[in-house]
This record gives sequence, structure tokens and C-alpha cells, in this order.
Amino acid sequence: MEQFVFSPDFGDSMIRFAICALVNWLIVHFLYYKKGHRRDFYFTFMLISVVLFFLVSMMMSMDRGKATMGVGLGLFGIFSIMRYRTDTIPVREMTYIFIVISLSVVHAMASSLGIDEFGQLVGTPLLELICIDVITIIAVAACEASLKTEASKIVQYDRIELVKPEKKDELIADLESRLGLEITNVRVGAVDLLRDMAMLRVYYKGSDSGDVKNMLKIKKNEYANV
Repeated sequence: MEQFVFSPDFGDSMIRFAICALVNWLIVHFLYYKKGHRRDFYFTFMLISVVLFFLVSMMMSMDRGKATMGVGLGLFGIFSIMRYRTDTIPVREMTYIFIVISLSVVHAMASSLGIDEFGQLVGTPLLELICIDVITIIAVAACEASLKTEASKIVQYDRIELVKPEKKDELIADLESRLGLEITNVRVGAVDLLRDMAMLRVYYKGSDSGDVKNMLKIKKNEYANV
């Protein structure tokens, strides 16, 4: 019947999991989603946090508490060779993935307090984890507060005579009339004189439609530098 009994460290693990899940939720919900509005990444961040915590916890328990930081570094090596096959993940989203993974590993590898054979106190106090969480939240919040993001779209434009620097005002006026947006800036990328087409990145006031992929079926080298 021993297999139906919880281990002595189970309660401590659940406390650390609750703290980890709460901190990651605060970061994702109030800091990332407030600007990103990407429900797919919201879904990904939270599930990565939950699954990774239990994965590392089980690896630590199977090693009977003798696991080192090599377990964590090995996990980062596993994730470094993984990639999403659908879309290229933006830098901001990659940063949040790294934050969620790091916090999950830190909380999962933190061992409960105890006394070793030499009578010395070992383990990670919950206060240390809470301090790490608070510092991380403050750092992310400070960076988000200083980062001024603008909504943007990639536009395949047909009037290449207006992409000249001296006609930027005319270009913006034409885009505003055709797109119905209040445009703040325009960056010109690739220009195809044979097809009378230019690639533009249009910055405008308003919220970005994060769930909608605003990229046409265009060759990657045509919009890479936009």
C-alpha cells in the first residue's frame, strides 16, 4: 500500500507549484497579455509552466534529491533544439517563454528545508523564492513600462512612385485613406520595379490584431527587412 501514500515532500512541492503558477500567471496575464493580446501564446506560456514544473520535480525525485544544476541545463538543451513549425516566434514572446521556463525550473529544483548528516540546515527557504519572484516581476514590469510598442501591419503597396523620401507625407495620406487608420510612421522594405510593388511596414495608432496573422503569402526575403 506504500504506492498509494504521498511522499513527505509532496506538500512542500505543491506549495512551490502554487507560488510558481501564481507568479507566471501574474507575469503572463498582467504584463504580457496586456500588450500582446495573443491568446495562443497565453495558452502556451501557462501550460509550459505547469508541465515543466512537474517534469523537473519528477526528475529530481527519481534522482533521490542528488540532482544538480545539470538537470536544469539539460532541460534548456532539450528546449534549445525544439522549434515551432508553424510561425516564427517574435523576440518578445521568446523572452517570455524563457522567463516562464526559468521560473518553473527554479521553483521545481528548490528543495525543502531539512537537516543533513552534519546537523546543518539545507534547502531553499520559501522567502528566497518569493524574493526571486518579486525581483523578476519588477524587472519585467519596468521593461514593459519603458517599452513603447506601436501596432503595425505589413502592406503590399502598388504606388511605388510615393515611396520616395520626399513624398512620405503623400504616402501616409494615401495609406490613411485606403486603410482607414491613423498612421504614425511608414518604413519601406523591398521594392519590385518589375511588378510595381513595394513592401511597407505601417505603424498606426490603435491596438494590434494579435490573433490575426497580417502577412500575405509573400516570399520571406521580400518582407524580412521591413
